[in-house]
Amino acid sequence: MSDIPYRDVDVEGEKPGWRIMEESYLGERFSIWSWLTTTDHKRIGILYLISTTLFFFIGGAAATLIRLELFTPAGDLLTDDGYNKVFTLHGVVMVWFFLVPVIPSVLGNFLVPLMLGAKDLAFPRLNLMSWYLNIIGGAFAVWAMLAGGVDTGWTFYTPYSTAFANSHVSLTAIGVFISGFSTIATGVNMIVTVHTMRPPGMGWFRMPLFVWSIYATSLIMLLSTPVLAMVLTLLITERLLGLGIFDPNRGGDPILFQHLFWFYSHPAVYIMILPGMGVVTEVITCFSRRRVFGYAAMVYALLAIAVIGFFVWGHHMFTSGQSMYASLTFSFLSFIVAVPSAIKVFNWIATMFRGQITFEASMLYAMGFVGLFTMGGLTGLFLASVPVDLHLHDTYFVVAHFHYIMVGGMVSAFFAGLHFWWPKITGRLYPEIAAQIAALLMFFGFNLTFFPQYILGNIGMPRRYHAYPDAFQVWHVLSSAGAVILAAAYLMPLFYLVWSLIWGKRAPSNPWRASGLEWQTDSPPPKHNFLTNPKIEGSVYDYHPAQEPRREVSDD
Repeated sequence: MSDIPYRDVDVEGEKPGWRIMEESYLGERFSIWSWLTTTDHKRIGILYLISTTLFFFIGGAAATLIRLELFTPAGDLLTDDGYNKVFTLHGVVMVWFFLVPVIPSVLGNFLVPLMLGAKDLAFPRLNLMSWYLNIIGGAFAVWAMLAGGVDTGWTFYTPYSTAFANSHVSLTAIGVFISGFSTIATGVNMIVTVHTMRPPGMGWFRMPLFVWSIYATSLIMLLSTPVLAMVLTLLITERLLGLGIFDPNRGGDPILFQHLFWFYSHPAVYIMILPGMGVVTEVITCFSRRRVFGYAAMVYALLAIAVIGFFVWGHHMFTSGQSMYASLTFSFLSFIVAVPSAIKVFNWIATMFRGQITFEASMLYAMGFVGLFTMGGLTGLFLASVPVDLHLHDTYFVVAHFHYIMVGGMVSAFFAGLHFWWPKITGRLYPEIAAQIAALLMFFGFNLTFFPQYILGNIGMPRRYHAYPDAFQVWHVLSSAGAVILAAAYLMPLFYLVWSLIWGKRAPSNPWRASGLEWQTDSPPPKHNFLTNPKIEGSVYDYHPAQEPRREVSDD
């Protein structure tokens, strides 16, 4: 098999440099059944990549319908109810079946054992089960929303979700409930792996920052996801048994639902963004040819975000009638959580300062992340202020802020990581110029799509409306035009990355001259990752091959 990597080693009784062929994880038993029953963390990462990509395009199709509807002021493409169902489908699929699992389950699955010098995650069978739970939950929820529709929005707010006219809320909630167990299983696996499978010499403050980001994310997964499971269980129970939990007509409290939901959902924002921060740190460190600035500060900032994120859920509820003192407390804490986020931005900039920066596609995506995340974070401070939030709450300003963090930031980070580690994952190089064009188009298209929505929100455009006054049209037209560019930028990697699998040049073990254990094994890695157990001396960022000449890659 021509794609099987080899390693030059001395074999007893043979001449020095005798080539021992070692089969990669891609070539070993290449059949559908072998993939569906695999316990190899690398193959499971690929399975997650396929499934999250599918969910991404389902959510993206719904977003396309939303932007087409908003192109004109009149609601002439979708009915009122149809529009509500489409944006609910978009939100549910993108949040729970793409944004939450994509980096921890795709890149985390593939890279954490490689970065730790381990042969696999701690619980390989649990890892495979987590993928099946994600697929089952996602398929169930998508089927429920397509078959009958759900018009509550992705938040399932009561009393919308307790109205019996909407019969598919329970089925959709069950799908999200099932996928929650996938998230918990991934979190358990990552935490146990980090605690028990680090190689000799790799102490806590010698771990790659990507591993730290996955570890902090896993803590949030374990502590917050059960709360979502509880609130969805209560919602389903109320609908099926007629109990008065959230419905005020039965003696329930709809504000209780908001407290429980946001106690999960605000930390869930950090489930989505913390892994992206880890990815961007690795990419910027590599292409700046410098050690990461302030390693310890970066670690403590990750952990601080994970911890403080549990105490700010009430800033989503300033208009709910909660206590003035509670609102002031949540406002203060919301400003506090911005501090560790700002530390990370300053550290990324300091890492690039006077670095030998090269602008590969993954670096462009990473720099785009820094800009978009900074914009989203700064506008988050507007919403953390109680009087300003009273004006901007439930407007397009909130939509723009959320998407700058989650889509502009998180998706940029995912593409940065996917391009950065694509040669390691597949053993093939992609066309760099096409990837650079896609990265620039994504940054431009995203800003054209969502920056006008800040203006729309400030001048009073409510979110979740499919018809609006003529005065708002110019901003919606700009937003829809940007969405066309953004869609092209998202589609381009699908084509050239698939192209690279067949016609791309063979990748060497370390095409980017990067540090880290994952670059010290073959591309693609063998089934058990390493021929010998690695031993760490110093930080993983101590190895800096910036002075080495770039290795030429043949077409063979």
